[in-house]
Amino acid sequence: MNSLSRIDGVLHIEQVALPEIARTFGTPCYVYSRATLTAALQAYKEALANNNALVCYAVKANSNLAILSLFSRLGAGFDIVSRGELARVLAAGGDPGKVVFSGVGKSAAELREALSLGILCFNVESEAELDRLEQIAGGRRKPAPIALRVNPDVDPRTHPYISTGLRSNKFGIPIDRARAIYRRAAASPQLAVRGIACHIGSQLLDPEPAAEAAAKVLALVDELASDGIELSHIDLGGGMGIRYLDEQAPSASAYLAPLLAAMAGRRERLLLEPGRSLVGNAGLLLTRVEYLKPGVEKNFAIVDAAMNDLMRPALYDAYHDILPVEAAAHAALPYEIVGPVCESGDFLGHARTLAIAGGDLLAILSAGAYGMTMSSNYNSRPRAAEVLVDGTAMHLVRRRESIADLYAAESSVP
Repeated sequence: MNSLSRIDGVLHIEQVALPEIARTFGTPCYVYSRATLTAALQAYKEALANNNALVCYAVKANSNLAILSLFSRLGAGFDIVSRGELARVLAAGGDPGKVVFSGVGKSAAELREALSLGILCFNVESEAELDRLEQIAGGRRKPAPIALRVNPDVDPRTHPYISTGLRSNKFGIPIDRARAIYRRAAASPQLAVRGIACHIGSQLLDPEPAAEAAAKVLALVDELASDGIELSHIDLGGGMGIRYLDEQAPSASAYLAPLLAAMAGRRERLLLEPGRSLVGNAGLLLTRVEYLKPGVEKNFAIVDAAMNDLMRPALYDAYHDILPVEAAAHAALPYEIVGPVCESGDFLGHARTLAIAGGDLLAILSAGAYGMTMSSNYNSRPRAAEVLVDGTAMHLVRRRESIADLYAAESSVP
């Protein structure tokens, strides 16, 4: 996280000390760097310079309105998977004409609303969805713009829970079925064939699987052209990974190089759907040690953040680096970093050697992606505040939930 530094032994994000954020907004608290967010998107734009391309940020990674608004003003489009994400994009000032709608379970209401708003394209993931969209588009003045999301059966070499391009996954249409379905769609007056889409998974550290998938997709595009079906865009998805521990994460230019080489000389517009690589290392989770609990086999540092705040460790056994916010002279010991939630799986880090005491602040790094968006109210815990740092300024971009917020939509039995 290049916006993080120590000044006089105290961690700062940009020019703001993390203890000042904790004093002002409390903990647990998600903290994001505007400079890092901007630089991450700019790296994609520079790698794509002189190419006909559009970056559609994957909203599922982090859907805070401040981040969506920033990316919109920087020229990004958006990849959404729900009606709620579409509403967030619009509330943040995003252009529906730069929105692609992915996801395997789009409801009729979602399709109708997105169609009425004039989104760029529906990434259709099944024949049943195509049937539904065709029916909804019937009688409207404009046909529904569609791309088929094809499943190329490529191993992305990532965690199985975030693999999406294998034949055994629920996503997309088998690539060997797509040509016939495109012919059918092209013959429908209710459908406008615009493109093709492919996304093989997340946290990809090697561009080779994405290049392999792209080769399969481009071969299909050329077959469609021979059928008289000309596409205006090719969506090669996202998924570029980041460094959490010691991974050798590629730069945007290195990751995109083989994809751009494959697209060289083609007339179709290239769409990309990065998420984690834009926001992951732009954010951290700030938490405070409530208790240190020595044990016979393990020592526990019980903090005020928990698995409901950051699900990734419990869900994927994911690693996040954890640092003391202030240097201290305490003895360094190995600790299990755990939260207050009543589950043995409620952990944020295993066997971390830290010099800490009760009341100390910890920074859980690389938490900008799939942190707040996957959080919950389990154990009736209010969700954390979110803060965006811009140079020396800190902005509350989501207030901490109150206890009353947790049951505001409920009612007791009369």
